[in-house]
Amino acid sequence: MADVAFSVCVYLGSRPGQNPRFAAAATAVGQFIGRHGGQLVYGGGRSGLMGTVAEATRLAGGRVVGVIPQSLVDKELANHQCDELHIVGTMHERKAMMAERSDAFIALPGGIGTLEELFEVWTWRQLGYHDKPVGVLDVDGYYESLLAFLRHCVDNALMGEWQMGLVSVGQDADALMAELVQQAGIARQAAVPLRSRI
Repeated sequence: MADVAFSVCVYLGSRPGQNPRFAAAATAVGQFIGRHGGQLVYGGGRSGLMGTVAEATRLAGGRVVGVIPQSLVDKELANHQCDELHIVGTMHERKAMMAERSDAFIALPGGIGTLEELFEVWTWRQLGYHDKPVGVLDVDGYYESLLAFLRHCVDNALMGEWQMGLVSVGQDADALMAELVQQAGIARQAAVPLRSRI
């Protein structure tokens, strides 16, 4: 595998959505990865916002690693222009490999799959399974209502404020990506397991 400066897992929709700012954000994230000698790890699809971030990364000179279940390959949804395309048997294998290959995670607009992946790596971080940074790119207020609900959970003592602090939220793609990459470098240097605070 080629040396890369960093590896970022991007969760986002397999559909394009109706807001053109979503595709613009996916393009900006991919261009950031490519410009800075990074590697994209994502779900391996060629459609929607997933295809957009992969193509933007590739055109900007970054490496693209896709991880996709055989069932989606069979539906002709795989992106065969990836530098690495890993075909796995299950969604569990997909998510485990994506997490293993990444230094940081960022969620862009997406549906239930994106949300499930975001909450899983967030939960893993609170349990101490990893200490890799997690970010949410709140494009045009897409995640505003979700974040308000999560603050409602804190207000009702079903979450702690420290859990909210495990995720970085931003509206500017370049600024948030730079923050996550910096945090990832600090975490790699520390190399100290995060203790569970449950």
